[in-house]
Amino acid sequence: MSYLDICILGWNLNALMFVINLFLAIKVIKATDIDIIHEQTKLLEELKFEFDKYYPNRKIEVSISYFVPFTAFFRMTLRILEMLFFFSKNKNTTMYDFMVYKYSYDIQKAKSK
Repeated sequence: MSYLDICILGWNLNALMFVINLFLAIKVIKATDIDIIHEQTKLLEELKFEFDKYYPNRKIEVSISYFVPFTAFFRMTLRILEMLFFFSKNKNTTMYDFMVYKYSYDIQKAKSK
């Protein structure tokens, strides 16, 4: 395998993770009522605003990770595993609960530094 083949494989895996991420988002949106989504969005916006204060370059980092071969693949694989462990440990929770947990955890971690 040449270096170009390895890079192409990495970009394909990054694209696969992008599609899986998009599929998960669409699945969550379809499974939830619109009014509930609006209420949840308000809290998530507040958490995201606070999160952005501690991690201002996060959007750039995520965008770059999709262009570097294998980076988004490994990043998203770890995030999906983290979700699966969260859902197996906390029964009857939703993606919203995971997002609140993740934002809150990352904010607390940044505050403690």
